[in-house]
Amino acid sequence: MQDFDKDEPLRENIRLLGRMLGETVREQEGKETFDLVESIRQSSIRFHRAEDQTARQELENTLNGLSRARTIHIIRAFSYFSRLANIAEDQHHISRARVRSVDRTTPRPGTLARAKKDVIASGLSPQVLRAFFTTASIFPVLTAHPTEVGRKSTLDREREIADLLLARDRTHMTQTEQDESDEALGRAILTLWQTGLLRKSKLRVIDEVANGLAFFDQTFLKEMPKLYASLEDRLAALDPTGVDQPLPSFLRIGSWIGGDRDGNPFVTADVLQQTLNMQSAHAVAFYRHELELLSTELSLDTRLVKISTELEALAASSTTTPIHRDNEPYRLAIAVMLSKLASLEKRLAGHDTPPDSGYARASALGDDLDIVHQSLTDHGSNALARGRLRHLRRAVDVFGFHLASLDMRQNSDVHERVVGELLKVASEGKAYGELSEAERVKLLLEELASPRLITLPYWNYSAETQSELAILREAANQHRRLGRDAIPNYVISKADSVSDVLEVALLLKEVGLLRPITGEMDINIVPLFETIADLQAAAAIMDALFQLPAYRRLLTSRNATQEVMLGYSDSNKDGGFLTSGWELYRAEIALIKVFEKHSIRLKLFHGRGGSVGRGGGPSYDAILAQPGGAVQGAIRITEQGEVIAAKYGNPELGRRNLEVLAAATLEATLLHANEAAPKPAYLLAMQELSDLAFKAYRGLVYETEGFNRYFRESTVIGEIANLNIGSRPASRTKSQAIEDLRAIPWVFSWAQCRLMLPGWYGFGSAIKAYTSKHGAAGTELLKEMARDWPFFKTLLSTMDMVLAKTNIAIASRYADLVSDKALREAIFGRLSDELEQSRSGLLAMTGHAALLEGNPLLARSIRNRFPYVDPLNHLQIELLKRHRAGDEDNRVVLGIHLTINGIAAGLRNSG
Repeated sequence: MQDFDKDEPLRENIRLLGRMLGETVREQEGKETFDLVESIRQSSIRFHRAEDQTARQELENTLNGLSRARTIHIIRAFSYFSRLANIAEDQHHISRARVRSVDRTTPRPGTLARAKKDVIASGLSPQVLRAFFTTASIFPVLTAHPTEVGRKSTLDREREIADLLLARDRTHMTQTEQDESDEALGRAILTLWQTGLLRKSKLRVIDEVANGLAFFDQTFLKEMPKLYASLEDRLAALDPTGVDQPLPSFLRIGSWIGGDRDGNPFVTADVLQQTLNMQSAHAVAFYRHELELLSTELSLDTRLVKISTELEALAASSTTTPIHRDNEPYRLAIAVMLSKLASLEKRLAGHDTPPDSGYARASALGDDLDIVHQSLTDHGSNALARGRLRHLRRAVDVFGFHLASLDMRQNSDVHERVVGELLKVASEGKAYGELSEAERVKLLLEELASPRLITLPYWNYSAETQSELAILREAANQHRRLGRDAIPNYVISKADSVSDVLEVALLLKEVGLLRPITGEMDINIVPLFETIADLQAAAAIMDALFQLPAYRRLLTSRNATQEVMLGYSDSNKDGGFLTSGWELYRAEIALIKVFEKHSIRLKLFHGRGGSVGRGGGPSYDAILAQPGGAVQGAIRITEQGEVIAAKYGNPELGRRNLEVLAAATLEATLLHANEAAPKPAYLLAMQELSDLAFKAYRGLVYETEGFNRYFRESTVIGEIANLNIGSRPASRTKSQAIEDLRAIPWVFSWAQCRLMLPGWYGFGSAIKAYTSKHGAAGTELLKEMARDWPFFKTLLSTMDMVLAKTNIAIASRYADLVSDKALREAIFGRLSDELEQSRSGLLAMTGHAALLEGNPLLARSIRNRFPYVDPLNHLQIELLKRHRAGDEDNRVVLGIHLTINGIAAGLRNSG
């Protein structure tokens, strides 16, 4: 009964939103369409509840009989059902979290309150806890990818609906207020219905930047200062001596949007400049707005209060002093700040301004705000300093004038070509591309030791080289304009050698971002190890790199810290889910040893996607499952595609997700860093499982003749390429090979057909072969690993979710799209067998009777949403048949694209 009561508000909200959507459909499209939607919905629910085959047949008959026009209405209706259910579910999670907080029950895992409690309970002092935050570095990094399906116009209306549900949950409404809320919900849903789900034109990089900025308005700019304030107050309660010691800004936001040009030819020097201009303007506009509000609050009169001499001087620097402000120095001081920000805004917009008229650095604005803060606290107004001013000071420190730290990223092959051309023009000799690795390293080190530049200003270099040099010069310009935090990192895709790192160092030297004479480097060079082979070689590459005195000298200027990025997506596509997870874990262990050997601090950057096939899953569990010593108080994690909206589109959920990252990093560093290594038997078993899974996965995906054809005909990969959901091409090259396909559309395509292959394939074969070889003892060992080893436990948990979302019956209908019957039957038979083996193997390891037995919340979520997703799959299949048979009706293509959007919304973490 208790569980029923707990979830009843969720069911009520889903019914409410569903009823209002139904009313909108009836009013806009007519009763006949509404009746069809209801009939399809009820049949789908009946089938899901009891696998009622009669209901299934009714559902298929109805869907098969739809006209083209009505098909579009049905697709849109069920897409919005899923989206509205997502909103209701998110609000329910927020509500439940608030109830637990109000009840003052034991803080939940993943909260800073719980992490703080556990750290103190372990015997560590409050001073150790505070020290962690003084050296920590935690960065969620926003990335734009071609599976992000939500339009900003749609997301804005969904945010409005969420706010209305939130108000209903927290307010005892009068009947009039209830009626007004119902009417507002109805208007928002009507607007949604009348707003196109799809973009008419291809998304540009700058459009992606603008979309990303929306999350700063909704969440980051306001919620991060609140999170810091709450944490500081908790620490002060534990250690009163630290009351006046603000924490350093250890939690910040990074971004790749506008700086990631790996395979994206549309990211240019101009785009980089526009991106940072937009980010800067956004930050400054926020500060201006907050200062204007602060001015209305700080009306303090010097006839009633005293002020500091510093504030008096700041106020006196105002060029205009209205008579009615003579005795209001805080308002005069704020007027000075607003004037400087106005000049800065003009400069950012490209207008000429006097040299000293505006702030040159965000720290100068911070200094002025500090003067206001100190004057208030020194003269009996501490409560005023703890309000808007406190949050604004934190925002300025966190976001500066750059808003988000922008990474640059490029493929190592491009660097090789550019450096090769520069060296060829600068000096005669053997072509760079023909040199051995040792010869390349020797040559690059010689050039890095020399103060001379190898770029000739008068030479007509290739378009690629000119573009690469231009973007690096723009990065140097932005450093001068906004400071180093604007562009702090350069990520090298497909890094597999020492020379890959040194090539970037040489290019940075060419634009002044690396100075060999002083040994200074203004940007972190971050190698990204992506494939299975690259992960296996990562530690040896870094070991060799650290043995170079010239590179070690450069690292000294970076606080003896080296960041390494690990690629979850491509390693999964390369070697399968199980092997990818294991090789990532092994790479971390090996890197820890190498970094300890050379006394270099390791900072890991996890390139995780939203789906399990790209490293997705709960961030808290994933961080705690890292090997001991891997976190060290510093972590960066990509937040990709539609996951950004799911995590940060709602302010409270966004703050909760930021807190999860901080809490997990804290626990991993202080509580788990020195945990005993896994038993040797665990490591041996995992290696054997990985070898078996790798063989099965590679045998299917890369060694089975015709598999690429099966993939392309049984999924929507071709149609995804034409959907206007990202600025980047689906493949790195024009090749149709799976090797060249980006991991994102690879995973997204398998999710659309409900097979989810990248999240489980190979596991079943591995478990079956392992237990057959090792018998009961082997089975018991695997059960022990599932129970006691966080890494293996987390791996199984994430696969549990994928298997629960997999539907072999629906996948079989997509398989029917494969024209070659023999190929279809051969491959689908292998897929079906592997899926069954994976399910049975997982249940045997966990001891559960059913999937998601240990995660009832997710099981409930799936029960709520899948009756609305299945009809979309059915219609997608029928539309694909028509389109591939030559039907050129625009409504067919539109319908396919709408189903892609709706299925992605229903599955949530599909890309």
